[in-house]
Amino acid sequence: MPKLSPGDPLIFRVAIAQPFYHLFDYLAPDTIEVADIKPGVRVEVPFGIGKAKQIAFLLEIVSHSAVAAEKLKQVVRIIDPQPLLSAKDLRLLLWASQYYHHPVGVVISTAFPALLRQGKALGVQTEKHYTLTDLGKLATPQQLQRSPKQKSVLEKFQSHPSGLSESELSVWNSHWRPAVKQLMAKELLQTSQAAVAAKSPELLTKSQALACNPPQQAAIDAVCASFGKFGVFLLEGVTGSGKTEVYLQLIHKVLAQGQQVLVLVPEITLTPQLEDRFKQRFAVTIAVSHSKLTPKQRSMAWQQMQQGQCGIMLGTRSALFTPLKNPGLIILDEEHDASFKQQDGFRFSARDIAVVRGKLLHIPVLLGSATPSLESLHNVIKHRYQWLHLPDRAGSATAPVLQLLDIRNKRMFEGLSEALIGEMRQTLAKKEQVLLFLNRRGFAPTLICHGCGWVARCLRCDANLVVHADDKCLRCHHCAKEYPLPRRCPACKTGELTALGLGTERVEQALALRFPEQVIVRLDRDSTQRKGTLENYLQQINQGDVDIILGTQMLAKGHHFPNVTLVALLDVDSGLFSIDFHAPEKLAQLVVQVAGRAGRAEKPGKVIMQTRQPEHPLLTTLIQQGYRRFAKTALAERKAAQLPPFSHQALLRVESHDTETPALFFQALADLVQQYNSGQTHILGPVSAPMARRAGFYRYQLLFQNVRRKDLHQLLDKLIPEIAKLKQAKKLRWSLDVDPVDLY
Repeated sequence: MPKLSPGDPLIFRVAIAQPFYHLFDYLAPDTIEVADIKPGVRVEVPFGIGKAKQIAFLLEIVSHSAVAAEKLKQVVRIIDPQPLLSAKDLRLLLWASQYYHHPVGVVISTAFPALLRQGKALGVQTEKHYTLTDLGKLATPQQLQRSPKQKSVLEKFQSHPSGLSESELSVWNSHWRPAVKQLMAKELLQTSQAAVAAKSPELLTKSQALACNPPQQAAIDAVCASFGKFGVFLLEGVTGSGKTEVYLQLIHKVLAQGQQVLVLVPEITLTPQLEDRFKQRFAVTIAVSHSKLTPKQRSMAWQQMQQGQCGIMLGTRSALFTPLKNPGLIILDEEHDASFKQQDGFRFSARDIAVVRGKLLHIPVLLGSATPSLESLHNVIKHRYQWLHLPDRAGSATAPVLQLLDIRNKRMFEGLSEALIGEMRQTLAKKEQVLLFLNRRGFAPTLICHGCGWVARCLRCDANLVVHADDKCLRCHHCAKEYPLPRRCPACKTGELTALGLGTERVEQALALRFPEQVIVRLDRDSTQRKGTLENYLQQINQGDVDIILGTQMLAKGHHFPNVTLVALLDVDSGLFSIDFHAPEKLAQLVVQVAGRAGRAEKPGKVIMQTRQPEHPLLTTLIQQGYRRFAKTALAERKAAQLPPFSHQALLRVESHDTETPALFFQALADLVQQYNSGQTHILGPVSAPMARRAGFYRYQLLFQNVRRKDLHQLLDKLIPEIAKLKQAKKLRWSLDVDPVDLY
């Protein structure tokens, strides 16, 4: 707070969630006590034409403005009596805005759930906490002999003098409410607001921790030794090695100290399964946050963590910015996953910001993966991260046997070779489950006329339309545009229309013909759209009611199917040839993750990869020497080519309805680059994007690359505000992606 002289105007400097790279000054309301207002509160301000108003975020209170005081508008109202974001939360968001060169107001709004961004008041906490009254502390169970349920509840509270929450009571006894209501009527119990507090271990858990092997225990001990200070740990464990048990035991220790844990997962599909694991272990409320929840649910989860009323937050990347009243640990599961990078709007990396957040909060950050990203492995080599290794599968499970199946010149039945079908029959005869992986949904990726060669193309994208037989339509997987499935060729009117290639729908039909007696489940984005469908399928699989599981990459991450002993990747070749240097890493991770679904219990597993490239070095390295050898080779190749993580990149993307506007934009941009670039940053492009037209927009790219991160950002610091001022920039869409994870 600045020192104010009598007569000085009181000016609120705020950030508005609009694409502006500067803050706005407003006069404070007349009736206000300066000492009561701090940065981090939301305010409503006049903004725009007429009487339009906007929710803004107070960042600073000053006494001087570059704008004359008589021209400043006044804040309409102050929404929050106390800051919703702490000083450290604001520091993190300001850093993120600066690092990703994104408008500060948009970045700050990311930290709030939708209802709070709209200016809604912070809701009242719905979960009650009960404690004994003074009378209740003196009461004896014998006084309630004629009311056994009340007697049992009273004894429960007397054994937990700090009180119990609604969720904790529900874990203990689902029929607790009538007895509690009666005890409150007798003035033996009362409600109270309770923050997360240090609790006895027996209250925190309702199931025993599993016995840890030495590598697991060493990982737990290493992270525990860092409690209360910053450190980044990379937990590399083969699939099935018990990484989740390490997480659970660390979370237990943090909760026992009365602190909170933030656990991030890459996909919504992983959240229900992990949530179940957490609920089976912990007798505490678990806040969940992801995009499939209602705004009210997300707002309540945010509030529970912000006010310290909940100890665990489990969510996807958007949960990263949730304020924590008493933070103790941040965990990212599957840290290598590209889903941790936001691909539109504010293009942040949840993994990288989590590390910065841990540093600001002075708490450890744990990154877990069976296939760590090359960036994280590079940070281990540079001693920025501490490496923790789980080399073996937990319990009696053993690593699966990996096999390349050469399908060149082999007879195929809708993507299934005869050898694979034979292996499937042997597995099913033993009452074991089969998992088939094909990372292509729909029936077929191409519809072609056998007579004239016409191909069904999207009118808005440079892409073929995908045949969706179940919905009887053609669908673009890039812009989601749908077209009716034609009965005859639109070009020649006579030729036979043929579906080329394989999708999960087509393979599912083929499986139904070859295995009519078996129960088949298809897991992809199309088959699991309805709420609860995925959870039901997973339950059926784990109960043994499914024989063959067919799916896309949603099967590759984190799922534990104990009775799956055969895993087959139907087409690994499609990922071997790409113009993006990230592609080999992503393919290697995908192969290892999918393979990890086999043989996770006592029964040995087998993994078959169908390929027409059996001598490809990436595949042979993975089969013979494992992911670590691949990663070492890939890092050496990146270093020789001066590619990330040995250099740093930012990708400027441009989209326009025509081709002339981008040309004028890049011409103006070239003048700016020449003015500000000292020559150390390489400028590659502009060029058309790999998909030159998408959703009706022509797309172009310009890549900035420098071996020194600082030099790259110094150029961007000067360049981006000037780009925003260009008149050509206002006639098209443009965005900056710092540390891009793909070049598409």
